[in-house]
Amino acid sequence: MVPATRQDALDCAWSGQIECGLTSNAKRMTPALSAAAAACTDPHTLDLGFQQLTAVQVAVLGVVQGITELLPISSTAHLRVIPGLLGWKDPGSAFSAAMQLASFIAVVSYFFSDIKLLLVDGLRAAYQRDFKDESWRLLLGLILGTVPIVVAGALLRHVLNRCDSPLRGLMVIGISSLVMALLLALSEKLASHARRFSDLRLADCIWVGLAQMLALIPGVSRSGATLTAGLFLGMQRETAARFSFLLGLPAITLAGLFELHQLSKAGVTAHGWMLLAIGLATASVTAFATIYGLLHFLEKRTTWPFVVYRFLMGAGLIAGVATGFLPN
Repeated sequence: MVPATRQDALDCAWSGQIECGLTSNAKRMTPALSAAAAACTDPHTLDLGFQQLTAVQVAVLGVVQGITELLPISSTAHLRVIPGLLGWKDPGSAFSAAMQLASFIAVVSYFFSDIKLLLVDGLRAAYQRDFKDESWRLLLGLILGTVPIVVAGALLRHVLNRCDSPLRGLMVIGISSLVMALLLALSEKLASHARRFSDLRLADCIWVGLAQMLALIPGVSRSGATLTAGLFLGMQRETAARFSFLLGLPAITLAGLFELHQLSKAGVTAHGWMLLAIGLATASVTAFATIYGLLHFLEKRTTWPFVVYRFLMGAGLIAGVATGFLPN
């Protein structure tokens, strides 16, 4: 099926109809890529749509991932919306999850001294059975706070990663963005913004870890959910952001490595692995810059710009789908 007009092509990109892209790109797609794309018509197949993108397109999406993963605006939403607006193939949720390893690289690089000190002091305290030590309790809290999203992610994996996942619809993303904008606004208005990083306790890790679980819904944003929860718990804005980065480390590492393992069994071509490497490289650099920028921004400013952005994006997506201007 060849799209007759540019709008037809755009509709194909939005709706994820693989055959549209296959026809227009047939001459430059290898048999392996064609087979992988065709297999995506099976709803139980892992989505390998990113293999139909060019290196430049993946590099652009890597920049998008690096910026939006660590800002409270949802990387999954942007990796779904931006390709659609540009008429590109949806790269798929497996690509999004694998790209989270870029956040791991950036967070570990930026907070290397803090992470090293936490690990050394926490493990030493555990070895000495000093279970009241603050470093040990924070380390334990980060581990326990990761459990909810790991369990929920395992249970929802087949729904999240399949080619026609209903959770990747634009209406779901729009509603999620709108709800999270309202919650972030409430946390900004009601929170005390008084607690420092040294004031964090084990219970904070558990509560914020439960909020992190909501990030499995596209449009919620992992950093947005954890930052919002941190503010509701009375943390300073910069402390909430810093804590969000550290709490996300185990989750994004496990998710990224798991998706790479799944992709290795799903028939990813050499070209596909090269695209993933390009995406990870660009995402890592931009993620590091994003951490620096966000922490310095929140030292002196509020989260209201993110509230406004998320509200406008959510309202725009809902209105676009409801009026038929945007295919869901």
